[in-house]
Amino acid sequence: MASFLRGHEAAFRAWGGLPRVLLYDNLKSAVLERQGDAIRFHPLLLEFAAHYCFEPRPVAVARGNEKGRVERTIRYIRDSFFAARGWQDLDDLNAQAEAWCLGPAADRPCPEDPSLSVREAFLQEQPRLLALPENAFPTEERVEVKVGKTPYVRFDLNDYSVPHTQVLRLLTVMASPLEVRILDGATVIARHPRSYDRGAQIEDPSHLAELVARKRAARTHRGQDRLAQAAPNSRELLMAAAARGENLGSLTAALLRLLDAYGASELQAAIQEALARGVPHPNAVRLSLERRREQRHQPPPLPLSLPEDPRVRDQAVRPHALGNYDHLTTHPEVGDDEPA
Repeated sequence: MASFLRGHEAAFRAWGGLPRVLLYDNLKSAVLERQGDAIRFHPLLLEFAAHYCFEPRPVAVARGNEKGRVERTIRYIRDSFFAARGWQDLDDLNAQAEAWCLGPAADRPCPEDPSLSVREAFLQEQPRLLALPENAFPTEERVEVKVGKTPYVRFDLNDYSVPHTQVLRLLTVMASPLEVRILDGATVIARHPRSYDRGAQIEDPSHLAELVARKRAARTHRGQDRLAQAAPNSRELLMAAAARGENLGSLTAALLRLLDAYGASELQAAIQEALARGVPHPNAVRLSLERRREQRHQPPPLPLSLPEDPRVRDQAVRPHALGNYDHLTTHPEVGDDEPA
């Protein structure tokens, strides 16, 4: 329907006006239902006609003579324009069609008065056309879409990116032949060139950059929370490192690797030693951990291969003192009069 109405607008602009009555051949874009003279027009066509102040009038059913001029014009276009013509793309074809309409087609004899050319006949009729309104009728395709968990909206079998802040929201897609606009209420949040492929992803690089930055920040905060649960004094170390201009992301990743290798209690003690020495850096923590391990004559720790599930990787496990379990292995002294 949007393409049907855009064709009207293109004709009106080319003519510099429009007729008072437009005839239709009962196509579904114009006539939804017809019982004799009772006609139910397409409501969008009625809005369009009201905007331009013309009367839509369907021709009688099975009366080809009422639109004979149209049939002859189609045959003329097929034989005189399309026959043996080549073009590179749609823009090239449209440019050739416009040049042909303004040239050979306009210079041919007028079917009703061969003494005039089509160009001359149109110049006589053009002043009688209705004037165009100041504002064109909106003919963009409008679709309400729901954004899923990923920042893309699906329109016409393709995915268009939106800012990551719009996930799980209801948005509006407004599409013209060349552009797709995505709106949140009355605010345009994304613009993309329209694609006529299938299954394509049309992305704005700024949307992807914002998403990557947000994920990186979230990953850093998640790692810092895990560190704080396992070794509370890690916050103090990170604050001291930030005051020295260190990269908190790489520091957090290094401390998390040490946490996985040595455990929470050892990391807590090593961080405390690094802070006492005034060296808030993972290397100082690592050296402290290795020194403590060598003093206990323990082998180097083996890295664990954990699944990517954050419920497993981000789980902080703090070892507890086992002294409370000693009473389970001790037995009270057995008296002479007590059974063993």
